[in-house]
Amino acid sequence: MGRNLWVAIDGLVHPGFIYRKQAMNKLTKIWAKHKPWVVFVVTCKFTSIAIIFYWRITSGPKDKTWLYSLPSDYKCPLAAPSISPPSAWSSLLPKNVYFLETSEQTKPNFLFMCSVESAARVHPEAKIIVLMKGMAKQNFTLPNCLGISLFRCFSNIEIKPLDMKDILMDTPLANWYSVAQQRWEPFFLPVLSDACRLAVMWKFGGIYLDTDVIVFKSLKNLTNTLGIQSKYLLNGAFLSFAPRHRFIELCMQDFVANYSRWIWGNQGPQLFTRVFKKWCSIRSLQSSKGCRGVTVLPQEAFYPIRWQDWRKYFEEIKASELSQLFKHTYAAHVWHKKSQGMQLDITSKALLAQLYGQYCPSTYELMKRFQ
Repeated sequence: MGRNLWVAIDGLVHPGFIYRKQAMNKLTKIWAKHKPWVVFVVTCKFTSIAIIFYWRITSGPKDKTWLYSLPSDYKCPLAAPSISPPSAWSSLLPKNVYFLETSEQTKPNFLFMCSVESAARVHPEAKIIVLMKGMAKQNFTLPNCLGISLFRCFSNIEIKPLDMKDILMDTPLANWYSVAQQRWEPFFLPVLSDACRLAVMWKFGGIYLDTDVIVFKSLKNLTNTLGIQSKYLLNGAFLSFAPRHRFIELCMQDFVANYSRWIWGNQGPQLFTRVFKKWCSIRSLQSSKGCRGVTVLPQEAFYPIRWQDWRKYFEEIKASELSQLFKHTYAAHVWHKKSQGMQLDITSKALLAQLYGQYCPSTYELMKRFQ
């Protein structure tokens, strides 16, 4: 159809073939005949370009220049964090806490730094493992930056390269990753993070946390547990599971069986919700707080502030109100996807600024110096 259309147009406008008026009449008839198809194709193209543009401008920090203007070295304070990790690690020792960076970024931002620091302070007996995909392109050497320098001050923090093929190997996700690399995926980075956390929980077990989760209380007594985001959805920003748990295996199988690259959250919150409902044979999350050894904690445990209300983290709040708000909270998901690019006055009484001061004081001091 398209070829015939352009051949016809070419014939119409070629000099010496026909008169201009006749050409315009025929062109109008051709346009009327093919108008629905042309409109459809143009609309699809425009929508695709809009999606790509939106994703690229929102998939990373709004302003990355600050990452490269910060000093690369941080001198640990004389009063070093009181971290005394065990001399050896085994399955009998406290579970590991995992953070994943599945982009090529190797310079943690302040929120990432705060998340890792808060986990390390709350769990001095555990190993905090930061896996970074970008290190694979740097010959597996640690990047020289402020965030990594801060992590080195904590003896229970380890930074390791994240090899995607290796971490997904021998899981149902391996073939998906191989195929996904060969085609355009509108939400590839968040979906890759969704896949990696499942593989880590399946292979190693322990605790997984998003890099925008600030930890308040110990998570060591939570096993085979995840949190409710809303009345209708679970979320995987926090996961705590034993290795090789059947629930995680079913999540990986569902990831592949019900994969959709076009639906935001289909492999994330919606996946955990689908699998949990089947696991417990329920239709509504309100029907069960857990079953068959898997527990879901209420919204205030990890998502006390809804993603729709993310701006509250940047609003001033009294200290007494803050403690009441997080009275039943283990860790708070800050919704960085929504708030990235927002300016935070770290010396203010903003909710997030107070959280920095209480739970990641080293990051807090760095922000006051370099913000």
